[in-house]
Amino acid sequence: MKYSNVVLGRFISRPNRFIAQVEICGVTETVHVKNTGRCRELLVPGARVYLEVPENRNRKTRFDLIAVEKETPSGTLLINMDSQAPNKAAEEWLSTGAVFGKGAQIRREHTYGSSRFDLCIRQGEEISFMEVKGVTLERDRRVFFPDAPTERGVKHLNELIRAKENGFGAYVLFVVQMSGAVSFSPNDETHPQFGQALRLAQQKGVQILAVQCRVAPNSMEITGQIPVIL
Repeated sequence: MKYSNVVLGRFISRPNRFIAQVEICGVTETVHVKNTGRCRELLVPGARVYLEVPENRNRKTRFDLIAVEKETPSGTLLINMDSQAPNKAAEEWLSTGAVFGKGAQIRREHTYGSSRFDLCIRQGEEISFMEVKGVTLERDRRVFFPDAPTERGVKHLNELIRAKENGFGAYVLFVVQMSGAVSFSPNDETHPQFGQALRLAQQKGVQILAVQCRVAPNSMEITGQIPVIL
């Protein structure tokens, strides 16, 4: 997936989940943050950030914050933090034949029970549901989800278990919005109930997948799977 009209800025502060103060070409701008997670280890004062100028100009904010550079012991790591990007990248990746084969039909958003799953995949007579989660939390090249408690995420896992029990295919795809990750694990420290639900889902036959991406200031593309350690 690609962005158009991307500019560089420097992060100043984040007054709330939805907006940030960013210096762009010497001017302080209020920008929209396309990720409601905490992202405390990413959005630190002085960090270099990348912003997209959206086509819709009838907005309160002129820019969307989509990526940030994180300084790590092994160098600078570019992390996409647009919460809409993982679904788009996942759809593109699956369309190449990954996981389900090239003949699979992929549709966005499908309601099952009391949940709306991100993707519905039809492969012949088999129907599968897939929930996509973006991952931005990194520690020493290992990545974790979530970075904040997510009761909604637990609910999705329970619905996937029910779907599997009723004969549907069921998948969780963790899209790591950076490159160089060596493994994925649930963040038990932040939300132990999510980790418990994820392990139960695996035991019940839900497929747990994690992939990492090639990230540039104006694009993000899935490059392949990484190990899942539960």
